[in-house]
Amino acid sequence: MSQIDLFGSSANDPDLFGKQDAIRHLTNGEYRFLSNFYSKADSDRLFLALKKKAEWKQESMKMYGKIIPFPRLTAWYGDDDRPYSFSGITLQPLVWLPELLEIRAKLEAVAQTKFNSVLLNLYRNGNDSISWHTDAEPELGQNPVIGSVNFGATRTFQLRHKFTNQKIDIDLSHGSTLIMQGELQHFWQHQVPKTTKPVKDRINLTFRYIKHD
Repeated sequence: MSQIDLFGSSANDPDLFGKQDAIRHLTNGEYRFLSNFYSKADSDRLFLALKKKAEWKQESMKMYGKIIPFPRLTAWYGDDDRPYSFSGITLQPLVWLPELLEIRAKLEAVAQTKFNSVLLNLYRNGNDSISWHTDAEPELGQNPVIGSVNFGATRTFQLRHKFTNQKIDIDLSHGSTLIMQGELQHFWQHQVPKTTKPVKDRINLTFRYIKHD
């Protein structure tokens, strides 16, 4: 796997933000991982605020004739009142929390793109998870940029190429961010699997830009 640093230094050198920051070029896509996007103090502050203030819901979906609850809690925030549908459910956006606007502004500056919505996931323990999927809904556009910000317990994020089955594991830790871009969503699935290891709660935010006609 080749590595190209955005700021002209080697992949082992800190970038201008004081973090490890390189674009990882894959077959059919790329991602960018910053392990210390937020300091521990800011990560603690934002984690506690979002856990308390976000309007968490237990969504469910119909599968094989049964109603199956999602193994995590979710909340959806966005710029307008237009719904967003995925995995058989439709979400109505809530009004942005100040903390979400703060995170969005910081992420947009680094990702060099605009985001108008965010999906929050609360993983309460190791039994909570999200299965293999892509973020490739038509309203996200041809090659969407997805910005994932993480607070709380470290969980393993897995990428899997849809045709070669190549897998990549990334430990998403407290205060880290993962930016997925290029054609990655069309060729790579991703998941956060269950774990039997003792693990505390974790909040993940996936920012995206929804295109409306």
